[in-house]
Amino acid sequence: MATFMDVHRGMKGITADQLKEAHEADLAVQQEEGVQFERAWADPASGNVYCLSEAPSADAVRKAHERAGHAPDEVNPVPYSV
Repeated sequence: MATFMDVHRGMKGITADQLKEAHEADLAVQQEEGVQFERAWADPASGNVYCLSEAPSADAVRKAHERAGHAPDEVNPVPYSV
């Protein structure tokens, strides 16, 4: 399993409740795509949402988010962390 950080843009004004709802939708489908969503962050001023996950591939992350109803704008591998 690899680590990925994905970005969703255009979610200006997102609330904490909406972020929680979107994350819960991801959790509901993650197992079917072999993904484990760890955490999500949002900046309502810019409209950017960031999600950290472990998955077999970027495609699996993309598919899980699509099934949850919010496709990411980009999925980036995170080869190192401290």
